[in-house]
Amino acid sequence: MKLGYNEIMITSMYFNDINDFINLEIGIKRFQGNMERFHFNPIPLNEYSRKLFPSIETFHIYNEKDEIFKDGKIFKKVIWYLVSYSKYLQEKEAWNECKNIKYTEYDRWKYGNTIPSEVKSLEYNCFSECYSLTTINIPSSITSIGDRCFYRCTSLTSINIPTSVISFETNCFKGCTSLTSINIDNIQFISEKRIFMNEPVLVSIKIPENLQIINGKNIEKKDINEFIIPSSITKLDDWCFCECSSLTSINIPSSITSIGNGCFYECTSLTSINIPSSITSFGDWCFNTCSSLTSINIPSSIKEIGNCCFYECSSLKSINIPSSITSFGSGCFYKCGCVEELMKNKTIPRNCFNKW
Repeated sequence: MKLGYNEIMITSMYFNDINDFINLEIGIKRFQGNMERFHFNPIPLNEYSRKLFPSIETFHIYNEKDEIFKDGKIFKKVIWYLVSYSKYLQEKEAWNECKNIKYTEYDRWKYGNTIPSEVKSLEYNCFSECYSLTTINIPSSITSIGDRCFYRCTSLTSINIPTSVISFETNCFKGCTSLTSINIDNIQFISEKRIFMNEPVLVSIKIPENLQIINGKNIEKKDINEFIIPSSITKLDDWCFCECSSLTSINIPSSITSIGNGCFYECTSLTSINIPSSITSFGDWCFNTCSSLTSINIPSSIKEIGNCCFYECSSLKSINIPSSITSFGSGCFYKCGCVEELMKNKTIPRNCFNKW
């Protein structure tokens, strides 16, 4: 099949580097002039690469630090990085477009408790200490709820979480002492302290202290000694099992490709865990203060150990360090039970044993 101008233009929209565009035109003569056909910039530009896209009318800004041009025929901006609702309204007045909008504490103070349908994320402390808030409608545009978002909303009694929400910060409902009912889809498991939900990314939130009803039924809290992760899960989100103090063992299936920061932070009863070869790195604080963990077998697929990863794993006596690991985070082995043995390994930087 012979690619035409339109097909190659669509294909080149997925290039990440200006050199890819240049090499295409140098390598295949009939595709010369491809960059001139673009009426928007498919990648961030600098002073040099701007000259290669002379026909731009709409300027796309992908990162906050991108260089912005107003020359030539440019009459509109499309902003892709996360901006506040206030910033979005300013840009809208100038006929510009914002693709990712957050609702901040300032936005809520200025525009009220009704979440605009354009918003995609609720930020840190967004509704914090709204003592008179009794109910809230979360639109289906929302995909993430930030840390302490509803902190100490002491009059909030019930909340509906749409299926669009795929990311929760663990303390988003902290201090909601009147919250007795939550409606939320795709629940995987309810433990004594946490609600686990969603797929393919497994996320969790701490259960508000007085919560009694989930999805119209009384809560059946289970003591989470062992956890079987469904094979539909591909990622364990940040702080997913944080402070699950009764968790003693967990089997991670090979469907998992990523373990988030602080995933098993302060799982003080965790004694064993298997790590499949599908995992390539341990995030920051991943096993921090897992004080009962005695051994761990690190597969050769692991290339990076994050900051404070095994910090104060005081019972850890057996751990292998494969040669595949090229990056060790600060304090990753501080006060480990096998510090003396690990210090004999000259490939491990000395700051791995220092207090964070």
